[in-house]
Amino acid sequence: MKKIVYLMAIAMTIVSCKKEPNNFVTFSGKITNKNSDSILISNPQLKFSRAIKVDDQGMFKDTMNVKDGFYRLFDGKKATALYLKNGAIINMSLNGNEFYESIAYTGEGASESNFLAKSTLLEQELFKNQSLFNLPQKEFDTKINAFVDAFNKRIKETKLDSTFVAAQEKNIKGLTQYVNKTHANNLYVTTKLAQGAESPKFVDYENYKGGTTSLDDLKGKYVYIDMWATWCNPCKQEIPFLQKVEKQFHGKNIEFVSISVDSERDYETWKKMVSDKNLSGIQLYSKRDKTFADAYRVNSIPRFILIDPQGKIVTANAPRPSNPKLIELFNSLKI
Repeated sequence: MKKIVYLMAIAMTIVSCKKEPNNFVTFSGKITNKNSDSILISNPQLKFSRAIKVDDQGMFKDTMNVKDGFYRLFDGKKATALYLKNGAIINMSLNGNEFYESIAYTGEGASESNFLAKSTLLEQELFKNQSLFNLPQKEFDTKINAFVDAFNKRIKETKLDSTFVAAQEKNIKGLTQYVNKTHANNLYVTTKLAQGAESPKFVDYENYKGGTTSLDDLKGKYVYIDMWATWCNPCKQEIPFLQKVEKQFHGKNIEFVSISVDSERDYETWKKMVSDKNLSGIQLYSKRDKTFADAYRVNSIPRFILIDPQGKIVTANAPRPSNPKLIELFNSLKI
């Protein structure tokens, strides 16, 4: 009996001495060349915001009860991502003059934040200029595949929280989709919408004056196209400038075409505005047809396009009527 009691006492001692995980993060560090007198750690989605005082020597320390996840650390206007999980004891070192290059973490639970810091540097290198999106397809694929392979190697070789890994794998997938889509779009613009390329066409758009009009109907003249809508204030602000340009080039070898992309519920509004504002030129309504707008990658309005008398693109993104460069362009073409 005494033996049983003794063994139970030992078991209870072991249980009572077992270290319980902390329900807080201990976060400390040193910042040289600090950008602020305090750092801010925040996650708006979790409604979390914590300012930590940084002393004159750049030292700071605090404990925080957090929900496991991603946070932003701000030193003045500069910011970086970190991953916090209750029970972690993390120490950060940072040089404010070399913010992204110098940031490093040590301690229990620091691996995830170090992974994020390294990822930030690699992404900055990848996107340091827009030349990435101008690369030929084969070179682009090689560069992106190398970036993803390096990511997969790092995440496989580093001991990381499973929730963190899942989030990072989702992020790299989203990033890959973004860069592939952006590159494809850029390649399309630089080839299909290049100067001298055959212009995409609109066919049988309703003409305010009656009947329909197609781009082919306007061959033999330059065509300056304004993609607009009645609800678009920047579009409406260009109207007086467009009317002035139309008047200046009246009778010249150019047609001014305004294509409304208003929805059908705004059809009567379009007709009324054309009448009320006495809009000149060729006023067309595209109805539900997005073929022409999609072909020109129109993702914001107003958008202006200039096509030559042979139906070839002069510029897929022409200056606005309010921009003096438009007149310079017309004069250079001897319109």
